[in-house]
Amino acid sequence: MISTFFNHELKAFWRSKNTGKNLAVRIIMAILILYLFLNMLVVGFFMDTVLKKVFPNDALIFSFCGIILIYYLSELFSRLQLQELPTLRVQPYLQLPIKRNSIVGYLALTALFSVFNLWPIILFFPFIFKVILHDAGGLVALAFIISILGISIFNNYLALYIKRKSNLNGWIFLIVAAVLVLIGLSDFMWHIISIRNISYLFFGNLINHPALALVPVLLGAGMYYLNFFYLKQNLYLEELSTKKEKYKSSTEFPILNSFGATGDLVANEIKLILRNKRPRSALIMSLFFLLYGLIFYANPGMKNSDAPRVFVGMFMTGFFIINYGQFMYSWQASHFDGLMVSKVSFTNFLKGKYLLFTTVSTLAFILTTPYVYFGWRILMIHFVMYLWNLGVTANIVLYFANRNAKRIDLSKGASFNWEGVGATQLMLSFLLLLPPFVIYAPLKFLGYPNLAFALMAAIGIIGVLTRSYWIKTLEADFYQRKFTITEGFRNK
Repeated sequence: MISTFFNHELKAFWRSKNTGKNLAVRIIMAILILYLFLNMLVVGFFMDTVLKKVFPNDALIFSFCGIILIYYLSELFSRLQLQELPTLRVQPYLQLPIKRNSIVGYLALTALFSVFNLWPIILFFPFIFKVILHDAGGLVALAFIISILGISIFNNYLALYIKRKSNLNGWIFLIVAAVLVLIGLSDFMWHIISIRNISYLFFGNLINHPALALVPVLLGAGMYYLNFFYLKQNLYLEELSTKKEKYKSSTEFPILNSFGATGDLVANEIKLILRNKRPRSALIMSLFFLLYGLIFYANPGMKNSDAPRVFVGMFMTGFFIINYGQFMYSWQASHFDGLMVSKVSFTNFLKGKYLLFTTVSTLAFILTTPYVYFGWRILMIHFVMYLWNLGVTANIVLYFANRNAKRIDLSKGASFNWEGVGATQLMLSFLLLLPPFVIYAPLKFLGYPNLAFALMAAIGIIGVLTRSYWIKTLEADFYQRKFTITEGFRNK
């Protein structure tokens, strides 16, 4: 039965009207993956040399045992971002006399066909055959091989389980990602724990007790069956939905109730972000960009330069507006026709977008306040760029959103996904970066940098105070392009 499913998937791929585009993307991805494989293979063959240089005071096998857990934690984080869930068009098979176990077994089995499962083989196996086999013997080398394969399988199904649960509750993904980041910070920045020592605690004992290799195998098998039973229990779409509840406020976010219909629209937008992969990726990337300042502010060569601070402040407080806002209507492409014939006022629709931008940018600015450690001037620049983003960037982004008529599949991840991206987005990136420096550079040259920041702050405040005017302008502009946008969203 598995071969039949695979044959059907293959036919569906070749018969799709987007076959040419999909094939081109896969070829490019294959070339990129092959290049990465070659790099990993080189690192694997020379890992003993690398470890001697990085950890000159440690024994070679101790160093190797210490990095394995670090690798798998970082790999799990990468899987959560990049690994796709295995899919099968299940509905047609549910009406046929096909056992659930066959369908679920196919989904579980195809999950193993991931490039992430090849990385540790290419990276670690050369060292095992080159060093461990020679120094500790064949039994220990076999134990390391089994352990690495077992942890890879465990990581594979753990990442898929987390992503499946996250599709129902987006907070799960954010919590897991935060835990992984905190583990990394606890070791490399705060020095509370040592991941290397924890890793050696298991893999070091593996040298004297090869039977411990069964532990990762059992963990991998347990995670496989957890995925298997979860899929089996939730194979039907209605089983994935929550139990019906009594009607509540459509917001379910009490703080938004005071904004009326606009608050309802923002609440629905938040749900859309948390429940779908592509917009959720935009939010997560915005959170990661809050660390962007560490690259610049920790650099001694940039301590006395304000130009990089303008750039960093703009991106940290406005990355969500730029990254999410440029596809502002494309997120609702699948139900945009319904919005157009509903009783939702387009004025309230735009107000909802502005309220969402203001909320997220305000939170981003608050989260960047710890950068005051590098100086109060940095916090001042962040505040100026925060006002600029609310008063200027938001208007520019929504103006260009009116010119994007490409639909987006919300279920697909953001990695290597070019849906909705066109020349408009490239032009937008240039126009967003240019205005702040057009104001700052001349005044800085004349010796009035503080005047430049005051002027940018004033322009941002004026943009916020005149928001009602911009909403009317954007609404009129939208109605001129309404039919072009809706027609574009209907093209799948």
